[in-house]
Amino acid sequence: MFHRFGHLVHRRRFAVLVAGVVFVAVAALWGTGVFGALSGGGFEDPDSESAAASAQAAEVFGRTAADVVVLYEDAELTVDDPQFRAAVTETLKDLPRSDVERAVSYYDTGSPAFVSTDRHATYAAITLVGNDDDELDASYQAVKDDLAAPGLETSYGGPSAVFFDVGEQVGEDIGRAEAVSLPIVLVLCLLILGSLAAAVLPLVVGGIAILGAFTLLRVLSLFTDVSIFAINVITLLGLGLAIDYALFMVSRFREELPRSDSVRDAVAQTMATAGRTVAFSGLIVASALASLLLFPQNFLQSMGFGGMAAVLVAMAAALTVLPALLAVLGHRVDALALPWRRRRAPTETDHGGWAAVARSVMRRPVVYAVSIVVVLLAIGAPFLRVNFGSVDERVLPESTESRVVAERLAADFPGGAAASAEVLVTGASGAALGSYVDRLDSVPGVEEVTVSAEQDGAALLEARYAADPQSEAARNIVEGLRAVAPPAGASALIGGETAQLVDLLDSLASTLPVMAVLVVLVMFGLLFVAFGSVVLPIKAVMNAISIVASFGVVVWIFQDGHFADALGFTPTGFIDATQPILMLAILFGLSMDYEVFLLSRVREAWDQTHDNAEAVAVGLQRTGRIITSAALLLVVVIGAFATSGITFIKLIGVGMIVAIFVDATVVRALLVPATMRLLGGANWWAPGPLRRWWERYGLRESTG
Repeated sequence: MFHRFGHLVHRRRFAVLVAGVVFVAVAALWGTGVFGALSGGGFEDPDSESAAASAQAAEVFGRTAADVVVLYEDAELTVDDPQFRAAVTETLKDLPRSDVERAVSYYDTGSPAFVSTDRHATYAAITLVGNDDDELDASYQAVKDDLAAPGLETSYGGPSAVFFDVGEQVGEDIGRAEAVSLPIVLVLCLLILGSLAAAVLPLVVGGIAILGAFTLLRVLSLFTDVSIFAINVITLLGLGLAIDYALFMVSRFREELPRSDSVRDAVAQTMATAGRTVAFSGLIVASALASLLLFPQNFLQSMGFGGMAAVLVAMAAALTVLPALLAVLGHRVDALALPWRRRRAPTETDHGGWAAVARSVMRRPVVYAVSIVVVLLAIGAPFLRVNFGSVDERVLPESTESRVVAERLAADFPGGAAASAEVLVTGASGAALGSYVDRLDSVPGVEEVTVSAEQDGAALLEARYAADPQSEAARNIVEGLRAVAPPAGASALIGGETAQLVDLLDSLASTLPVMAVLVVLVMFGLLFVAFGSVVLPIKAVMNAISIVASFGVVVWIFQDGHFADALGFTPTGFIDATQPILMLAILFGLSMDYEVFLLSRVREAWDQTHDNAEAVAVGLQRTGRIITSAALLLVVVIGAFATSGITFIKLIGVGMIVAIFVDATVVRALLVPATMRLLGGANWWAPGPLRRWWERYGLRESTG
């Protein structure tokens, strides 16, 4: 199938390239507009109790949450000075009603909570007009300049300001990452491939992958909300995997050229071998990312959609545009070669450094396997004490205005550090409601419960507590509040920041087993179709131990705070609960990516020799350099994104670097040969019916 497709691409190479140019033009003109169509947030479960509490409270009482918190201050004047008062009140009075639903300040309420302890600052809580993130963001940008009070220093915080700052930070991070990584990647490709013509090809595929994925994501945004953070995963995976796939394809094409009768045959044979491997790799990585769609959180779903788009477009470009370019270039793929590069004819011998490593490992497979597993488990051990939380403004750099405002409110305003749970009660009033308030007030850790609003048989209560809303103590308080039965005939919903975290953890815990089973089943099926073995898929899953090591490292760094100053982040003492899920999907897919690259050549050698040890040595010899080079390039791309100003993007970057380094070196070069030597001929075993099915229908590596 892939051999015939290679002939087709060669025959229609100019049509394929024209179609590619048209696609890139459309993507560049329209697809890049995705940046203005994305939303923020999306970390909550929309079907949870906390989400229901927020939605029903808004329906009954209207939206009361502060979308923007505007901090007004002056070094000389106090909030009691007429000049300070006039500046704030006149500014708030003139706000356009088309964008601002309400503005609450000290001068309306007289509440001391609005005034800093030194009385040189106050804030206004602004509720914007809008029903979703896009509408609220539009209102914020429309009214932002109108919120500045003349003569006073004005700063902006609150959810809408945080979302705006996150969007600005994402754009800045992507621009910096591309500016840093692309020149380095080009130089490394030049050194690895030895000619400028060949070195440019991976970047061409990478550009198509990114622009194409942006286009698919913009189409998706027409039908559903898509998180702005999907842009990061698109750029990271699109560029990284496109480079991997192109490197693998170009290397195989150059290997096939000298031993093929024509460029057409070289293209066809490259597609039948490397192209087949790229196709299976892309499907496996995309399947792993598709598992994120099982979760109800829009953030994870968006990352799944974005990652799938990046991988599938990278795969498609590597299997269409790239072979068409190779067909046009032919032997000119070595044009503009480095002066010191020596052309070497491909060899079928099993000699070389990587083969020597494999043979050394296979002489002591138990020692290597046990030692590696023990060391990687030890590195992963910190994950056993992980503390989970959710994102807040501390994911932004310390100097970001919205974060500074949040920290000022917590530090300098009365009760600013206190948290609260929102309790929506329906069907209770009078003595019954008072009794319920008293019982809530008696929950350990609760400092005070007050009635914020009453209307049409519904009451909105606020239960305040001093515990950090991300802490286990706060989660215990919410569980205690939910354990208090509402009055007979009434119902109660508990919401608020901590309640959202409790619901998030419950949602992730209930969905994770389904995700794991689905991913393993899909991986098993694809790897069986690729290699005709039921043993290799099991071994491949076990080889994903590199993920365990990466989890341990991110806990040690980002939870415990090691290297916080060097990496430029604020340790919070917890890991955002969605990030290990996201890392698991990405890293499991990438670990299978390199597994497929290696096993494809091992299977090819096994079909020729039926000598397990020889096949492993030859397979590692023929892929060791390419896998290591691909991993190096991917680490460069990811490393640039690890400089992100958003903490959890930095966390993903660091975790991926650790996993890829371990996977491409320790696992592929040492653990895989050791385990395959121990399994011997059983590596290729399948039950009779499955074996016969694969021999008839399976897609095996073709060697011409």
